Amino acid sequence: MKTKPPLWYTMQAVLSWVLEEIALVAVVLWLLPSLFNINIPLWGLAILMVALAAYSGVMYRVGRQTFFIKPKVAAENIIGSEGVVTRPVAPEGYVKVQGVLWKATCNEIELEMGDEVVVVGIEGLKLIVRLKERTVQDKKTS
Repeated sequence: MKTKPPLWYTMQAVLSWVLEEIALVAVVLWLLPSLFNINIPLWGLAILMVALAAYSGVMYRVGRQTFFIKPKVAAENIIGSEGVVTRPVAPEGYVKVQGVLWKATCNEIELEMGDEVVVVGIEGLKLIVRLKERTVQDKKTS
């Protein structure tokens, strides 16, 4: 279900468009003739303004689509997930969680390659992990 983008986004887009049009008029009517002796006819200015308005409209629609994209990885989805150590974590290394390689840290113990871990937090783009506790069933199978 699509919803409208936030009001601030639309207001920013309109304000940007108006300021760009004003800047275009200032450049064409004042800057080019006075500094470079280039005179563009008014119909040329009108074409430039329409082209800029069309471009701004297309960019507004493209940018608006980003409000409807769901985040690929959210903190609440990662915390509690299990993963495997791919490079020793002592105290920093790399783990693979949900098929993605993450930089990770563990302050409790050093983790070796192949250890199973659980994500307990996120600090920026770094996962905070701990060693996965083995259940009785896991101990029997190994």
